Amino acid sequence: MKIISTEKAPQAIGPYSQAILADRFLFASGQIPVNPETGELVEERIETQARQVMENIKSILAAAGYTFEDVVKVTCYLKDMKDFEGFNKVYGEYFTSHPARSCVAVRQIPKDVLCEVEITAYK
Repeated sequence: MKIISTEKAPQAIGPYSQAILADRFLFASGQIPVNPETGELVEERIETQARQVMENIKSILAAAGYTFEDVVKVTCYLKDMKDFEGFNKVYGEYFTSHPARSCVAVRQIPKDVLCEVEITAYK
């Protein structure tokens, strides 16, 4: 196993890694809408937060030599399902290969953000 870490995505805020490469599988921790350059949350609009999450995932994938095309499973957490349409619009711009996905509403996400996304990729 190999730890994947990049400064182009937010640093872990606890005792975990941004991602782990295990053989040909990449398991990425959930990404929230933190701008890695400032360490701050982006504005509180689902589209803006979703876009930052996708850019963070893109950076982690790139650090491991993967792309969105290599993603096989996505788990999405939304603070409120009323944001599903706006989130899904942004999601569709990045995940064009249509990986398997779960999307659920949860009571609370770290830092009280609107969305969090974790991925599994295979190459």
